[in-house]
Amino acid sequence: MFPNLSDDIKSIIARDPAARNGFEVFTCYPGFQAIMMHRWAHACWINQLKWIGRFISYLARIITGIEIHPGATIGHRVFIDHGFGVVIGETAIVGDDCTIYQGVTLGGTSLTSGAKRHPTLERGVIIGAGAQVLGSFTVGEYAKIGSNAVVVKPVPAGATAVGNPAHIVRKDESGRSAHLFAAYGVTPNGDDPLTKALHRLIDHAARQDEQIERMMAVMQEAGLCCPAMAEGDKIDTIQLNRMVE
Repeated sequence: MFPNLSDDIKSIIARDPAARNGFEVFTCYPGFQAIMMHRWAHACWINQLKWIGRFISYLARIITGIEIHPGATIGHRVFIDHGFGVVIGETAIVGDDCTIYQGVTLGGTSLTSGAKRHPTLERGVIIGAGAQVLGSFTVGEYAKIGSNAVVVKPVPAGATAVGNPAHIVRKDESGRSAHLFAAYGVTPNGDDPLTKALHRLIDHAARQDEQIERMMAVMQEAGLCCPAMAEGDKIDTIQLNRMVE
């Protein structure tokens, strides 16, 4: 059951600067212990020893605070960091080299027994603390889910998703930075497209106001009278842009 035990420990040390050595990881890291116990439980589950598998997962939950259904498929070198409150459902698939932080749920939204109800994480996915990934869809390779995001639809490979409901804020088209590890799914310089859109709308509204003022001035010079209207507050673009940031 543990052909890649050494690789699992080495991968944790590589992703956690607080991990000093393999013995510390083996004895003190609940995420590592939860996955180790899950392998026992999963072996029982696929060999029709389902009650024993559920009982092992129950014990793992008591010991580690991490609940992984014995039917879930967990790949190699998966790191559950801190881990308390992580829940992984029965039909979830977690690919190799994924990183999951505390409070994450890989949950299902369907009540159909025997159907694929939980998400699939492809290789290298990072899910930040408190994120909820709900439903039967795929999160693509090396995608990143920001902390406390609520993801209810597929995420493309290499993309970063944040918010509730989650939306894509960055997609690496070149693939140059896709394999770089980003703790908690935080991507440097990841501009939010909604923020960009709001900035553009604010600037556009300000330009429209200027254009209307010029048109009114020209009409008055030409002797054209316009009905008087109550003046509203002018747009403070600096203040609005600061509020959007």
